[in-house]
This record gives sequence, C-alpha cells and structure tokens, in this order.
Amino acid sequence: MTKELPAAGDQRRSQLLRGVLDLCLLSLIAERPRYGFEFAEALAGGGMELVSDGSIYPLLARMERAGLVSSYRAPSPSGGAPRKYYRLTEAGRAELSGGRADWQAFAGAVGRILTGTESTGDSTP
Repeated sequence: MTKELPAAGDQRRSQLLRGVLDLCLLSLIAERPRYGFEFAEALAGGGMELVSDGSIYPLLARMERAGLVSSYRAPSPSGGAPRKYYRLTEAGRAELSGGRADWQAFAGAVGRILTGTESTGDSTP
C-alpha cells in the first residue's frame, strides 16, 4: 500500500501555516478561552482544515511554557471529563499584537509582489 504525496498546493499551505499557526491560536484565544477540540473546529471553519490535533496540542504546550497562555480545567457541559481551557496572558496579548503587525507587513509585501505586473518575457536589463 502506498501513500499518495500531497498536492503541491497543500504542501505550500502547510508550510505557510507553520509560520503563523501560533498567531492563529493566540487570536482565537483572544476571542475567548478555548479547549483543544474548539481550536480544530475554529481553524477548519476558517478554511484551515489542514491543521491536525497533532499540531495544535504541542504548540499550545510550548506557548504555555513560554508564558503566552495559561490553562485551567473546567467541567465539561456534557458531563464528561474536565476540559483544559487556554486563556491569554499579558505576554500573549503583547505577542499577538506584535505578530499581527508583523503579519500585516509581510502579507502586504508578498501581496505587492504577487500582484505586480506580469513579465513581458524580455530578460534584457
């Protein structure tokens, strides 16, 4: 049995997402405290269905160790095991603010290059 290689577009989206997934998670937490499964739902709802739980949980743990988020446990409304919720710390708010500014500058620069005029094919200076 062979595994199909992902399409080039999926690979590109995956690489782009790796650089900003932390900011996406911080932004979602800024809206309200969330637990693990809610992140996957929110990301998929925003068009980022490529993100797996295997990417989310380790990143949340790293952000917690870095002091960007804190966690607490709360009972599950469905009566199951308590859920671990994440909320932003002041350091997380500062990181999100700076990251948003960095993203806007980067996305603007890339957008200008990608939507620039098409080359005429003439390679002479």
